[in-house]
Amino acid sequence: MQKIRNFVLGVGTLALLLAPTAGRAADSSKQDGEYTLDATTWEKAQGLVPDPVLKRIKAGDYSFKVVPVDAQKFHENFTSSYWAASEANEGKYDLDAFSRGFVNILAASQSLETRDWYQGTADAVRHNLERFLLARPSEVLILSGDQLYLMDLRAFVGEHRRRKADLSVAVKAVPRDQAKSLGIMRVNTQGRIIEFVEKPQDDEVLDRLSADEATLVRLGFDPGEGSFLASMGIYVFRPELLGELLLGNDDHDFGKEVIPKAIHSHKVYAFAYAGYWRDIGTIANFHQANLELVVPVPPLNLYSPDKPIFTHPRFLPGVKVNECRVKHSVICDGSIITGAEVTWSIVGVRGVIRTGSVVERSVVMGANFFEPEGEAEGVPLGIGRDCEIRNAILDRDVRIGNNVKLVNSGGIQNMDAENYCIRDGIIVVPAGAVVPDDTVV
Repeated sequence: MQKIRNFVLGVGTLALLLAPTAGRAADSSKQDGEYTLDATTWEKAQGLVPDPVLKRIKAGDYSFKVVPVDAQKFHENFTSSYWAASEANEGKYDLDAFSRGFVNILAASQSLETRDWYQGTADAVRHNLERFLLARPSEVLILSGDQLYLMDLRAFVGEHRRRKADLSVAVKAVPRDQAKSLGIMRVNTQGRIIEFVEKPQDDEVLDRLSADEATLVRLGFDPGEGSFLASMGIYVFRPELLGELLLGNDDHDFGKEVIPKAIHSHKVYAFAYAGYWRDIGTIANFHQANLELVVPVPPLNLYSPDKPIFTHPRFLPGVKVNECRVKHSVICDGSIITGAEVTWSIVGVRGVIRTGSVVERSVVMGANFFEPEGEAEGVPLGIGRDCEIRNAILDRDVRIGNNVKLVNSGGIQNMDAENYCIRDGIIVVPAGAVVPDDTVV
């Protein structure tokens, strides 16, 4: 497994998603206040770790290539999250102190062959293909950067090898109402992909692609989950095939161009995945995925002794809760909550909520530093007194004044303001923003 090279695609930005902070890579969004879950759930509190990266750590694979969008912001978070580069890893970022695994950032760049920036997922890999193949990997694993999932990638690669496949695609069963926004495929009795359509809109095409109950059961799916086999944007390639498919053409996207062509000339198989998976590429999905983690037994259980996910060590003091009411919430290290009510919410590291405030169904990402009470020149760090915060995402280092109401009582779906925005009905306050006293949204 350690000869595999892993490519984590981080091709979106929070600006494009209209997420918490313009200019921060989408894959650097926090999850659960404390953890950094996936290459596509990257920054879970103050550390920036792609969810796919964590999956690879659990799988025993330790070599990653990460493509950021906002390179400066990405590097700042990255260098504060991973171990200092070791001499053995030739200047790359170490994943931990116990192995030679590393993460290497491949910033978007131009070359002598092309002056264009990345035009899509396949094009991003093409630009960096020489770096990948130089190490002569046994396989190249490509992971999506805007999804949250917990997959045993060893089983994925093992099945790819057992079938002697050229390309394997991780698939999830979805209902018809989701099929139009995903890459949908049809497979034969051996699981080989025989048809692939990216985001099919025509009802006749959808009818043709719908899998029967026998096919779903054979792949290990519950027929009740849906009858369409959707690509998860996670691939295992034979290295030689990757070069063959990407060089000498201008195909930009794996789902739209590369895979539909490959199924006619190469052995392309589906790998069925029936576990936890969430698309967090929109504000609504990102918000909901976080709130799912606060239930007593969450669908993605971060407390499982069998599949532990470790946080970046910050050596912070314990949580301080003074005369509060807290229900179905996650409160992270260094937080101070006084005389407040917190329900169905997440409070990130160093989060501060003051007397009389109510926080409900919200993600409060906390702060990068402590600010002693009384030292702020204006609005202090955190949430002030007598505030009401509902269905909101507060990014890092925000300053919410006293008597602020962020509730979206008008039910607005999308709008922009100087120090906040609303997306999918959820109020988003960007990193470092200041919301003055008595503001009502």
